[in-house]
Amino acid sequence: MDYKKIYQMFILGTGELDEPLKNGLGGVIFFSDDITSLEGFLKLKQQILSKAVITPFLSIDQEGGRVERTENIRPKRLSARFAFQKGDEYLTAQTTDIAKELQDLGFNLNFAPVVDVNTNPNNPIIGERAFSDNSDEVIHAAQLVSEIYKQHDIIPCIKHYPGHGDADADSHKTLPRINLPLNIMEKFHIKPFKECIKFGTDMIMAAHLHCTCFDEEIIPSSLSTNAISYLRNQLKYEGIIISDDMVMKGIQYSPDEACIMGIKAGLNMFIYRKADDISLSAIEGVIKYAEKDADFRSKIECSYNKIINLKKKYKIL
Repeated sequence: MDYKKIYQMFILGTGELDEPLKNGLGGVIFFSDDITSLEGFLKLKQQILSKAVITPFLSIDQEGGRVERTENIRPKRLSARFAFQKGDEYLTAQTTDIAKELQDLGFNLNFAPVVDVNTNPNNPIIGERAFSDNSDEVIHAAQLVSEIYKQHDIIPCIKHYPGHGDADADSHKTLPRINLPLNIMEKFHIKPFKECIKFGTDMIMAAHLHCTCFDEEIIPSSLSTNAISYLRNQLKYEGIIISDDMVMKGIQYSPDEACIMGIKAGLNMFIYRKADDISLSAIEGVIKYAEKDADFRSKIECSYNKIINLKKKYKIL
């Protein structure tokens, strides 16, 4: 098969990017260390674009406040909760400011807004990154924010499906367990995803959580056939499902094994925070597996079509 179709499924951070870009890498994600000066970042971006054979997603986590990757070149804004508490007018103004900044820098994909409902006050990773502990308030804010990004040609990616708000652990450090029955998950945590899908979201990030409502077996929802199938079949979502960063400790598999599991489950894209031996071995593992499995190749073909169509929709291609 055309290896470019597999490379399109990966968004990598900076590092050893030359070969992946020549092979059709799907996107690049930038962190604070990549944006230490405006001039330096623009030069880096241009180098990346000049080597890419297929225009990549240029992506970032720019939520505002606690997670804001331009913190080295401009003052930080308010986190989602505090911006939301100031009212729609303030949230609109702050989001417009972020969207314009990203547009001016050349980004086309933002891993925001967070649509987790922060029901656990001791949540160590979401907290103020969530708009609210109320599902309806989260839905209202997420739709407002998403629409502003779209107006500025920035693809919003809502996260972290199926809902990270009740976690009592950080998925960067371990695999959190969400032990809630499905009806409670649906009522509070899945509800914002359901409503944003109706609203027309193009990309959803799957979290590294063990949700017992989907799997008794300890498996991250990001790699779970049951969790991903729920998105497709129950919520009728047809857009791109992308993993959270695959080097987080919530993933306890080898890179190639994790990606093969994810594709079989229905994931369309993967994020790796660095272009290095780990991420490149994951891609190589997927290529080797695809050579011997026709059904697996058809899943790759489906993902590739979704990715290319989204790039065309936002005039990236």
